[in-house]
Amino acid sequence: MSILASIRDDVQCVLERDPAARNRLEVLTSYSGLHALWAYRVSHRLWNAHLYLPARWLSQFTRWLTGIEIHPGARIGPRLFIDHGMGVVIGETAEVGANVTIYHGVTLGGVSLHHGKRHPTIEDGVVIGAGAKVLGAITIGRNTRIGANAVVVKDVEPDMVVVGIPGRPVHRSGAEPEAHRPDLDHNILPDIISERLDRILARLDDVEKAAQANGNGHSAAERIEQLPDYVI
Repeated sequence: MSILASIRDDVQCVLERDPAARNRLEVLTSYSGLHALWAYRVSHRLWNAHLYLPARWLSQFTRWLTGIEIHPGARIGPRLFIDHGMGVVIGETAEVGANVTIYHGVTLGGVSLHHGKRHPTIEDGVVIGAGAKVLGAITIGRNTRIGANAVVVKDVEPDMVVVGIPGRPVHRSGAEPEAHRPDLDHNILPDIISERLDRILARLDDVEKAAQANGNGHSAAERIEQLPDYVI
């Protein structure tokens, strides 16, 4: 893809995913996520040409301008949208697929001192909510939605919703997102703690009923053993 075509694609991506974007001129001049992404592409070329110091200078200058730090060694696919963007950090060995959406305060960070792969791989169509941290050489499966402020430290399968600290994945409910239109409903998240408390209370109710029951020649302990299991 030519540079001009890539810029058009980036602008169109913003218009599709941000209802606050009114026209192309506004997007070109006012979206720091785009400016950081374009600067990254230049610094990434410098990095691949083994011009490491100029690449780092450009990335740090871009950080000063936009508040977004993308290491020039990271690998980023097409149509990444960084909304607002302040405080976003993408590490050196991070890999980001196509049609990914990242909100402000997100970190794609490492948890190791070795020089190999130590940052996450984000597959196509993933949405990462504000303040979320994805740490380590893990993989986030395609079309997954990570809730705001979640801390993800383990691999996540495709089509999941991740919430909590540490992040706990649950299967997505609802229709698949359309092509080039990631699932931006990152406000619709499961309440894992509430669901598990409900299961515990249901189990306790059954235990109490079994303990109070009479007859059938079984002790209370035997009747409790016969109760169905609850996944907690």
